[in-house]
Amino acid sequence: MKVRIFDTTLRDGEQTPGVALTPDQKLVIAQKLDDLGVDAIEAGFPIISEGEMVAIRHITGAGLKAEICGLARTEKKDIDAAVAVGLKYIHTFIATSDIHLKYKLKLSREQALEKAVEAVQYAKSLGLQVEFSAEDATRTDREFLKKVFKAVTEAGADRLDIPDTVGYSTPQYIAEITRDTIDATHLPVSVHCHNDFGLAVANALSAIQAGAKCAHVTINGIGERAGNASLEELVMGLQCLQWDKDRKFETNINTKLLYETSRFISKIVGVQVQPNKAIVGENAFGHESGIHTHGVLSNPLTYEPISPELVGRTRWFQVGKHAGAHGVAAMLEEYGIQPSKEQTHEILEKIKKLGDLGKHVTDVELLGIAGEVMQQQGLKRLVHLVGFSVSTGIGNMPYAFVKLNIEGKDFISTDYGVGPVDASINAIQKITGEISKVRVKDYKLDSISGGSEALCEVTIKVEDAYGNQASAKSVGEDIVITSVQAVIDGINRIMLKKILKQKNLGQ
Repeated sequence: MKVRIFDTTLRDGEQTPGVALTPDQKLVIAQKLDDLGVDAIEAGFPIISEGEMVAIRHITGAGLKAEICGLARTEKKDIDAAVAVGLKYIHTFIATSDIHLKYKLKLSREQALEKAVEAVQYAKSLGLQVEFSAEDATRTDREFLKKVFKAVTEAGADRLDIPDTVGYSTPQYIAEITRDTIDATHLPVSVHCHNDFGLAVANALSAIQAGAKCAHVTINGIGERAGNASLEELVMGLQCLQWDKDRKFETNINTKLLYETSRFISKIVGVQVQPNKAIVGENAFGHESGIHTHGVLSNPLTYEPISPELVGRTRWFQVGKHAGAHGVAAMLEEYGIQPSKEQTHEILEKIKKLGDLGKHVTDVELLGIAGEVMQQQGLKRLVHLVGFSVSTGIGNMPYAFVKLNIEGKDFISTDYGVGPVDASINAIQKITGEISKVRVKDYKLDSISGGSEALCEVTIKVEDAYGNQASAKSVGEDIVITSVQAVIDGINRIMLKKILKQKNLGQ
């Protein structure tokens, strides 16, 4: 069965506290969602502002493959605003639960039902496709909910939506009212689940199993309060979980773009993804435990439910006090380092001692320990810093010049930033972004001595377009120079990983 994916990142997702998007940002997100393969994009709520109307006009005129929808209350002025921005599809709603009717709308059930019917009839008279939502459906009297859905169906609604507005439902109950709605109307049913009790995706999956044809979702599960059902979790659940033997669910989503889309939208909206979030979280395919690492190296399915490549990820290993010899050897092999069995165990013991002290062991420390145990020189350097200068001052935007030599060829770049470090990193990324698709993911600055000649320690993490990561650390007196050195070291490490991986695949 094909499940329709209705993405509301640009509407309900933008209702995340602290998030506000410009029209240009909304357009570029809509294009990313279209590339991902969503079936419908809820572009916004036209009536709320002039900027919202501008954004929706841009999106409706962008020639996207997805259907473009706009939110409207059961008010003629809302529906007219949707038409004015070029929408041919609206999602209109009115609350139907007694608590909303009494305290928010100050309406009787009969008055709310009348407004719902009139809005659907008016929208249909304008030639619009109409999806009707009974807001707070899961706290609405069950018989009254069926009555509302029957009435708007007779008025001409094309689709119906069951919103779990405050995440109050259980999977069992939403399945029951989904079946009620289908039996009463025979229309395609959507579900719009919130995550207040952490059940948004479970509720959406349950409703789909009960016959719903569509789920309203957001990238990374963003949205007001605890957020909405997460697109990436729902899609992978439909595709990969064990359902009835005669039932298979599919979507039009290009799952290999999930991680990239997640990162892109996280950066624009300014909401970080929690590390342990399913599918797209930093740790979703990370392993430290020796038992887990050994299993994954033997067969990834021992401790991974799906292949990370399926969602545009790569697995990675972390060394620490839970690590084992297999994991340490695998991490070192990524850099072309192959210690003997005895050396591996000596390296592991040193790592465990650091872990017992509460120390987070990066690949920088791992490589340093390996070099000490094996009495080897540092890694081969593919990228060399040939020239570097930065200018800054009051009233002038910081500006950096960088010259790099990458595998024997010189590259020059200049860029600005909010500070000298930012300008320098931007200039470096201008080059490496083109050559090796590498970007700086994390930057951390610590002071490790006091006084006017204090030393600073910079730790960075870099990532390439395939999700491969490497970290680097540098210590020095000048924050800018130390930061640049750390970035160059990180780029060297990730490029070496990539080259060695390509060589191994070619063997």
